[in-house]
Amino acid sequence: MTNSYIALDLETTGLDARLEKITEIAALRVVDGRVEERLVTLVNPMRQLGDRIRELTGITDDMVKDAPVIEDIIGDVVRFCGNLPLLGHNILFDYAFLKRAAVNSGLDFEREGIDTLGICRLFMPADVKRNLTCACSFYEVSQSAAHRAQADAEAAHGLYQVMMAHHGGEHPEAFAAKPLIYKAKKRAAAHKKAKRILARFVKMS
Repeated sequence: MTNSYIALDLETTGLDARLEKITEIAALRVVDGRVEERLVTLVNPMRQLGDRIRELTGITDDMVKDAPVIEDIIGDVVRFCGNLPLLGHNILFDYAFLKRAAVNSGLDFEREGIDTLGICRLFMPADVKRNLTCACSFYEVSQSAAHRAQADAEAAHGLYQVMMAHHGGEHPEAFAAKPLIYKAKKRAAAHKKAKRILARFVKMS
């Protein structure tokens, strides 16, 4: 069983890591089951937030306008995570956004992960919803403000600890970190992309 990890949650402008942007990051360094350090920051996505995202998260354009852009802080995030596995509810979603940001900045970010959603699917009844709020309710884990990064990271950490206490003795393999697989290519610089488009246009004319 894994009991030291980075409890991670992001808020984003949408669901597709190839197209959308990060608006908030929360990373909690957990050692032997206890939170030892936190990295929490808003992120300027350099685009206007949609109405649904503002309503869901409570994050507004005014809140992120003076926040750092992801390129300025991704190195700090990667260093904070170190070599610990990443833990979260549907952790591959959060990992995809961070890995794309890391790769675009020339940083390695190959990590193992622990998915509390996957563990919920193993042990919760089939007729009970497995989203973070419902899972926390089922296991009686307190949750403060849903859809804010730090609150959701804390909830995932608490949920994991309770599930491990309930099921880890008989099923330790369910609480082992596994490699996270997500392929990301470095985004071409804007001027290079523009040159390629111009070259195609000239060729066609």
